[in-house]
Amino acid sequence: MPNDDLRAWSHDHRFDQGNEAGERGARAVMWITALMMVVEIAAGWWFNSMALLADGWHMSSHALAIGLSAFAYAAARRHAGDERFAFGTWKIEVLAGFASAIVLLGVAAVMTFVSVERFVTPQPIHYVEAIVVAVMGLAVNIGCALILGAAHHQDGDGHHAHSDHHHHHDLNLKSAYLHVIADAATSVLAIAALTGGWLWGWSWLDPVMGIVGAVLVALWARGLLRDTGKVLLDREMDHPLVTAIRDTIAAHRSPGETRLTDLHVWRVGKRSYACALSVVTLDRTLTSARVRDWLAGHDKIAHSTVEVTQCG
Repeated sequence: MPNDDLRAWSHDHRFDQGNEAGERGARAVMWITALMMVVEIAAGWWFNSMALLADGWHMSSHALAIGLSAFAYAAARRHAGDERFAFGTWKIEVLAGFASAIVLLGVAAVMTFVSVERFVTPQPIHYVEAIVVAVMGLAVNIGCALILGAAHHQDGDGHHAHSDHHHHHDLNLKSAYLHVIADAATSVLAIAALTGGWLWGWSWLDPVMGIVGAVLVALWARGLLRDTGKVLLDREMDHPLVTAIRDTIAAHRSPGETRLTDLHVWRVGKRSYACALSVVTLDRTLTSARVRDWLAGHDKIAHSTVEVTQCG
């Protein structure tokens, strides 16, 4: 039962990893967020507002997480030619997205704790000053969201991305975007709560809106954990490409002559996949090169390893 030659994976690092627009956007948003954080903390001390101080320190976690996203882009680009990374460095970006999701969960937990604490021991709020700074924070968050939104629609070469599935999203950029959106959402809720407390004395609105914001942040973090965890754990066998590969093999084989016995598909870039498959055949002319030719129509396959076992 002779085996056809099993070709090794080639060291080709030209995956669709990296996003220059995303890296620039994340870096710019990191500095803008850090500057707003300093303004809120300084204003909190000046106006003796615990609400502003809490929001400023809360924003520091977002600045840290967005900085992590920018660092991941730089690290992936710096090591892109390092052959120790068998399938390139794209997963550095995904790992940063996963870490950012953990930070988001921590932010949600802190928001919940502080909100419950204010139910038990209400704090005097400087409504006018707090509203002004919260509006400033919302404006900054909207600007940052626009920066990251523009980067989201471009790939690493600066062209508009042609994503055909949610799997193609830049998960590192998505994590930075979620931090900005989380800040914007909490700013909107804070403005609503502060306005209600200022005009009608509804001081209970502040902790209620804090808990609502924490739930929203936790839900976004859960979705990001699911998406990044799926990539890091190579859980891709439910992707439509898997069915397409099976159909391609079935379409080119003669009934009863060739059988697909093993198939593994995993992602190595935003739009790139690797696959390893084995077939058993009675066709003495079938080679692994021919099987790779069958798969050539699937442009998402960046690497393929094919084993052909010929039966007697």
